[in-house]
Amino acid sequence: MLTKVVSAGLLTGLSAGAYLYAAQWPTSQLFGRTVLAGSDVDEVALTFDDGPNDPYTMQLLESLDRWQVRATFFLMGSYVRQRPEIARAIHRAGHLLGNHTVSHPSLMWASPAQVREELIACSALIEDATGEVVRYVRPPFGARRPDVLRTARELGLMPVMWNVTAYDWEATDPHDLAARVRRGLLHNQKRRRGSNLLLHDGGHRELGTDRSVTLSAVGLLLEGWAGSGLRFVTVDAWG
Repeated sequence: MLTKVVSAGLLTGLSAGAYLYAAQWPTSQLFGRTVLAGSDVDEVALTFDDGPNDPYTMQLLESLDRWQVRATFFLMGSYVRQRPEIARAIHRAGHLLGNHTVSHPSLMWASPAQVREELIACSALIEDATGEVVRYVRPPFGARRPDVLRTARELGLMPVMWNVTAYDWEATDPHDLAARVRRGLLHNQKRRRGSNLLLHDGGHRELGTDRSVTLSAVGLLLEGWAGSGLRFVTVDAWG
């Protein structure tokens, strides 16, 4: 009897672990396909979450323009509502805009109705501000369930994850942050994959989140990568 109880508990633990892996690990495809990256090791997508955000998004646009790099911005609808002019500036600069929900909930725990409402409202706010049809979504925290991915696709949104986590929300030194990103890119190149870099130009808790470390690190990376042969793409290059 004890053996059966232990075995049942072990199986339950393994099942729970597998579910959490599928729901939150960024490269997991167990719940359905998401965009990660292509097979060209020289392709790099800079992606930025949680904007638009004063003043860092506009400063980031200046840095990207200086190096003639296009990026992907996953915008929060609540911030687009408050700063539509920044969303329009991102669009005018030629970058790709994506859906990051209105209020940044974990969709793994949200009701199906809330999931649908968050996605529909965010796309509407971005499209009203910029005129650009939104075709990509990044779930906050990377959290998803099978029905979350299904709902996104029903709404014409392709889910996008990432394969380099910069942890820039906790970074204090731009040189350390840049080095972490370079290590992630090298790891992907060894695995013969392109790199989809997760960075942040804002913070989901409030407008005005300090992203000066990320801004400086991006400048260091772009300067260091100049002439390297890397090709910067937006996530629509991969799916």
